[in-house]
Amino acid sequence: MTAPVPTVWPAFRADDAPALIRWLVDVLGFEETLAVRDGDLVAHAELAWPPGGGVMLGSVRDDGGWPVRPGATGAYLVTDDVDGVWARVQAAGADVARPLQQTGHGGEEFSVRDPEGNSWSVGDYRGAPRP
Repeated sequence: MTAPVPTVWPAFRADDAPALIRWLVDVLGFEETLAVRDGDLVAHAELAWPPGGGVMLGSVRDDGGWPVRPGATGAYLVTDDVDGVWARVQAAGADVARPLQQTGHGGEEFSVRDPEGNSWSVGDYRGAPRP
């Protein structure tokens, strides 16, 4: 089954966008689908989350278009392989904000901060059923 095309994209800026892209791919498991580079800067990047969805990011720059500070974003990632992502996070020595644990609403999750300071929670809770 092909994952649906995302229609909501969390988006953020990074001081070192190339390094953040590598971390998100290598540690959390995103797939790099597009990176438009302008020298050492990333003008625009899209990373797909394999179960569905994705994020957009770019280098910090003063272009008046996106006034989001690095480290000011957070996202929740749903996966059926929480233990596998947790193992990569531990192997990478990531900054763990909350270790792997059972949640009060069912399932398990953990939270980490990426090298820019953004918060990422990873778990298997898919949200409340839609009407």
